Amino acid sequence: MNRIKEVLEQKGIKQTWLAEKLGKSYNMVNAYAQNRQQPRLETLMDIANILDIDVKDLIISNKENN
Repeated sequence: MNRIKEVLEQKGIKQTWLAEKLGKSYNMVNAYAQNRQQPRLETLMDIANILDIDVKDLIISNKENN
């Protein structure tokens, strides 16, 4: 699971803008944002760089906080 949609909404950025910056189709970015498809690690790192955030902020941990 990823937080791409949440981060885009927090920053007021549209999926179409991110798709253009990534060089990917809107449909692909939308699939990432809706968690229908997970981006490759390289793509996730590119998204983090474009959004100027740490890549860890795009990922939902599968571990419980203790």
